[in-house]
Amino acid sequence: MKISLASAMGTCFGVQDAINLAMSPEFNNELTIVGQLVHNPQVSQSLKQNGVSLVPGIEDINKIKTKKVMITAHGAAEKTKKQLHDAGFIVYDASCPLVMRVHQTIKSLVAKGYFPVVIGQKDHVEVKGIVGDLDDYLVINCEEDFTKIKASKNRNLGIVTQTTQQRDKVEALVAKIRTLDYVDDVAFVNTICQPTHDRQLAVHELADQVDLMIVIGGYNSSNTKKLLHVCKEKGVEAHHIESFDQLNDDWFINKKHVGITAGTSTPENVINEVHIQILKIAKEIEGQTSLAS
Repeated sequence: MKISLASAMGTCFGVQDAINLAMSPEFNNELTIVGQLVHNPQVSQSLKQNGVSLVPGIEDINKIKTKKVMITAHGAAEKTKKQLHDAGFIVYDASCPLVMRVHQTIKSLVAKGYFPVVIGQKDHVEVKGIVGDLDDYLVINCEEDFTKIKASKNRNLGIVTQTTQQRDKVEALVAKIRTLDYVDDVAFVNTICQPTHDRQLAVHELADQVDLMIVIGGYNSSNTKKLLHVCKEKGVEAHHIESFDQLNDDWFINKKHVGITAGTSTPENVINEVHIQILKIAKEIEGQTSLAS
């Protein structure tokens, strides 16, 4: 059994910078993260073990016991940061620069007279941050959402994307929006981040070579889910796991080539643990095959 790693996978610079900042010894058990720093359970566990407190979101501000708080890598609206400042907290911002570029881009489009539209998941923390300072906006995720555009009666649209979207999907949606008879003008800025695109491209290429793909990342990680979706679009069997102990030996029976990829919030040590476990499974299967013959 051959095992191949995707050419691009695992933590991106924005995630790694956020983790490094939160793990800094300067906080000395006096830091609370407002939300999930990055969408990875092992990272959350490591933070807790390092003395970092976590609250689900700004709505839990009354549960914060430390003076110092941190905005997650997914970003937050300026009004959220102001709310924390006004409550007397010292605010540290771990927002990914590429997410903040989306915030700046959509505000620029609004300043130019365009109605703001975000292609993404309306309940995702990143999207909530992007639209949090806007008076009015739309979030769309599929063609069925075009009814929102028609109902809004806004004919000049300024469109950005959640950073973890799939490029093909976004470009197809924007192309169709441009053809709508109730839309006059579309200003589109592709704000999918490069690390996300690199990982999607790498898994797309690897999926052509394998008959099984293991996708590693948090179950609530948007970009990890997109990697799984790419595999399924290619017709390749794929399994999404968070850790090595979720691997099932039966998945690997009669497989000749296994691929491994991971989302942008997945640490290297988690990937290594999965890789090592797959090597063990492969060795066991090969041993059983030799005995049977």
